[in-house]
Amino acid sequence: MAISFIRIDDRMIHGQTVTRWSLEYPCDGLIAVNDNAANNSVLKAAYKSASDKKTFVWTLDEFKQKAQKVLESDSRYFLITKNPIDLEKILVEQGFVPGIKEVVVGPCNDREGAIKLGNNQSITPEEAAALESIMAAGYNIEFALIKEAAIGNWSKFRGKFGY
Repeated sequence: MAISFIRIDDRMIHGQTVTRWSLEYPCDGLIAVNDNAANNSVLKAAYKSASDKKTFVWTLDEFKQKAQKVLESDSRYFLITKNPIDLEKILVEQGFVPGIKEVVVGPCNDREGAIKLGNNQSITPEEAAALESIMAAGYNIEFALIKEAAIGNWSKFRGKFGY
């Protein structure tokens, strides 16, 4: 299995993601997908140095081009996006089939127009539409900064956005 864990995290790569979640979902490397990060050499370098794991920081187009190679790899990767909209582009629009149906939503900062679901977990209406689309594509979406502190599934929160 090439993808062992899928996460949405506005910090993308940090120690907690790697050390804590890799206990539950072993991985050999990390694939972070975000156009802004991939096109910013300072951010890209910071993300690559945040872990001792093999780390890739790609644009959405780069991921699309390399997706099949990822699936064929013997390595196990975490697939991480900064927001639900990028993940929807990968899983729904690009049709990437990772082999797992679990998505974990981590930190999503409080922002103007966002609805707070839990501690450091706020979603905008646009992000809610992306999560709804991901769920409709057959994915289970769990909100958890860490596994022990999960606050619930998307089905628990979607009514706050009119779904």
